[in-house]
Amino acid sequence: MSPMNFLKPRAQLGGGGATTRRKVHTRPSQAEPASASATPMIAHGVVHHQRLRPALHRFTHRVFFLMLPMRTLANDPELLCIPRNRLGLVSFHDCDHGDGGPDCQAWLLSLLHDQGIMDADGEIWLQTFPRVLGYVFNPVSFWYCHRADGTLCAILAEVNNTFGERHCYLLTSASQDGAQGTVAWGQELRASKVFHVSPFCAVAGTYRFRFLRRGRVAPQDHSELELERMVARIDHDDAQGPLVLTSISGVLRPLTAASARAAVVAHPFMTVGVMAGIHWQAFKLWRKRVPFFSKPARPRSEVTR
Repeated sequence: MSPMNFLKPRAQLGGGGATTRRKVHTRPSQAEPASASATPMIAHGVVHHQRLRPALHRFTHRVFFLMLPMRTLANDPELLCIPRNRLGLVSFHDCDHGDGGPDCQAWLLSLLHDQGIMDADGEIWLQTFPRVLGYVFNPVSFWYCHRADGTLCAILAEVNNTFGERHCYLLTSASQDGAQGTVAWGQELRASKVFHVSPFCAVAGTYRFRFLRRGRVAPQDHSELELERMVARIDHDDAQGPLVLTSISGVLRPLTAASARAAVVAHPFMTVGVMAGIHWQAFKLWRKRVPFFSKPARPRSEVTR
C-alpha cells in the first residue's frame, strides 16, 4: 500500500451487506508505488512522556495534530479546508516552519538538496500541530519525504525549544553499499543530540527515532472504514542508557471543517496547553530536585544527520 493511500480512509467492499470486524495489523515496512492523490488528515491522539532517572516522572497529554500532503496542496490548495496563512479557529501557517518564510515546502526541498537528497520527488507529508485561535507551539514536527515510487527516502524532525530556536534532525537509511537507502516503517533511526530543549537534560547522548503505522478497521455508518494509526517515538539515551521516552500517536481521519471544529471542541486549549504543560512539568522536575543544566550556545549547523 502506498504512503499516500495509507493516510486515506478506504471503504471495505464485499459481496452482500457490510459486516463488522475489528482487527489490528501491522503494515508492510516499505511502501508500494504511490497513487496520484492524497487527502489532508487530522488525528486525535496522545503524547506520552516518561523520564527514568534520577527521579521517575511521567505524564500524558491529549492532543490533535494534522497530517498534510504538502505537494498535493501546492497543486490543489482548495483541498485544505482550514485557513492557510490567515486567521481561523484552526489554521496552518507556513511561517511556523523552516526559515519562517511564506513557503515551508520550498524551504524543505532546499534543505534536502543542500544535504544531497535529490530523489524526494514524491509526496511530502507534514505531521504538525495547527494553530488554534492564532497560536501554536510545536515542540517537534515531522516531514515524511517520499520518492515518486512511494518509498520513504528521508524523515526530517523539526525541533523547537521555548527560547525561539529551531533545529532539524535529518533521518535517512544507508544501504549495504553505503548509498542512501529506503527508510522502513518501524526502523530505528539515530541522531546525536546537539540542541537544547530542556534545562533538565544535558545536550549530550543520542536520540532513537521510530515511526510506525498500523491499520485499524472500525465500523462507521453501517459500513467499514479503514483508518491508520500513526506513532512517532523519540527516546533519549545518555551515557548510562535510556533516560527519556517520548511518543505521539493518533488515529488519522479526513480533515474537514466539521472534524476541525470537533477537535477544538474536544481540546479547546490544546496549543496553549502544550506551552503551559512544558512549564508545569518543569516545575515538577524542579520539585523533585532533578539536576538543572544551563542553556549552551545553539549548534552552528541548522541540520544534524
